Amino acid sequence: MLYLKTLIIVVQLLSALGVIGLVLLQHGKGADMGAAFGSGASGSLFGATGSANFLSRTTAVLAAVFFVTTLALTYLGAYRSKPSAGLLGAVATAPVAASGASAPAAVSGALPASATPATGNDVPK
Repeated sequence: MLYLKTLIIVVQLLSALGVIGLVLLQHGKGADMGAAFGSGASGSLFGATGSANFLSRTTAVLAAVFFVTTLALTYLGAYRSKPSAGLLGAVATAPVAASGASAPAAVSGALPASATPATGNDVPK
């Protein structure tokens, strides 16, 4: 479980850094394509408007990955394993011994009268 949490944290960190980088690369609405990628924007790798679509789609994908990893970490962090109750699903209890003269004091839960002598100092005032 620890390796899974570590892997999810690494993926979340990389997606967060990717979103930050892609948001900083994108230009605002008033900016020209020439300001972001130089003067020859129409001859670029993605075309005149292709780079904006590529950056925005990649940002959306990385944001979705960040969102999913955050939900996964929340689920894994809230998961608490329950203690095992044994094979039959019930907590094992000690057998109750029959009360009688032959029952040991530790099993029956009561001490014989001769084991605790009453003195005057034991009585609360």
